[in-house]
Amino acid sequence: MMPLFTMTALNLSPSVFQDKILTWFDQHGRKDLPWQHPITPYRVWLSETMLQQTQVSTVIPYFNAFIARFPDIETLAGAPVDSVLQHWAGLGYYARARNLHKAAQQIVGLGYFPDTLEALVALPGIGLSTAGAILSIAFNTSQPILDGNVRRVLSRFKAVHGWAGHSPVSKQLWAIAAELTPQARVADYTQAMMDLGATLCTRSKPACGVCPLHDGCLARLTDTIAVLPTPKPRKTLPVKERLLLVLSNHNGQLLLEKRPPTGIWGGLWSLPEFANLNAAHDWCLKQHLPIVNQQLWASRRHTFSHYHLDYTPLLINTENPTNFVMEGAGRVWYNAGQLNGLGLPAPVKKLLQQITQEDDHDKNSAVRKIG
Repeated sequence: MMPLFTMTALNLSPSVFQDKILTWFDQHGRKDLPWQHPITPYRVWLSETMLQQTQVSTVIPYFNAFIARFPDIETLAGAPVDSVLQHWAGLGYYARARNLHKAAQQIVGLGYFPDTLEALVALPGIGLSTAGAILSIAFNTSQPILDGNVRRVLSRFKAVHGWAGHSPVSKQLWAIAAELTPQARVADYTQAMMDLGATLCTRSKPACGVCPLHDGCLARLTDTIAVLPTPKPRKTLPVKERLLLVLSNHNGQLLLEKRPPTGIWGGLWSLPEFANLNAAHDWCLKQHLPIVNQQLWASRRHTFSHYHLDYTPLLINTENPTNFVMEGAGRVWYNAGQLNGLGLPAPVKKLLQQITQEDDHDKNSAVRKIG
């Protein structure tokens, strides 16, 4: 390991750091992303919200479809939240979509898009880093950001140890980000930092040999690239088990219910959930839905950030002569052909697509009949 004074001398000054970042961006930065043409506060905000914990390649088709349906903030604010969630379905972390919709309504109420840090972070779902990106990219105001990609670059460049979720480490990284953010060309600099983390300074197998910060990166000089940034302490995720009821009536329609506006899959259409088979049967009897036949499929797992959901699909056919279930509790019978127009959680959508696409022979070979 090199002596500390030697490493410090090699570490780049802010002006040299900025010059290297911008020179690299001019040659290699991403300049043709959909939200860059044109650059507006709304499009930057939308893209930054979608990019939270989601890769660019995944976001691009969602952004294009979303902006086609909601081309401006007024359209977004005036749309039903169901429509917003429908166009978000599959991206996950649905609170982002609900907050986006709420914030759009607040901005329209203001009559202008806020252009200060304080005003932006006061809006639902906008944190310091998203606000910094909006200000620097859309308003060309010098403001640091610290998304996951930038955090990784700075953690390695300055050899900052410790999980960024701890307040002292987070404060240290924010101070570094502020020190290094330039006054001029801040929009290009901000995009360059995000690009650098996404394309070169990646979590595994970073391309250090072609990185513009190669000569001054303390993680490289101390051979600590592989352990930086310090990962979040791992903990065993709890497992929740649920039975998902796929109920179809004599018309071939499927019963869906709207989930509460907050919480997991908030505001989306999903399947009724039960703790076990008996609870599902009891519910059907109370709703006067006779069980004509039923099939229990093998359990599947969907992982959220804080727990595993092991869900078992229960397929039940019923006669439902009265259709009264449509009248209450946010439950509606849907034709299979209507499902693509709904905001459905990704695993539920995948399950229903499988059910509607399989023929009887495939179903009989894939399920265990009960009762």
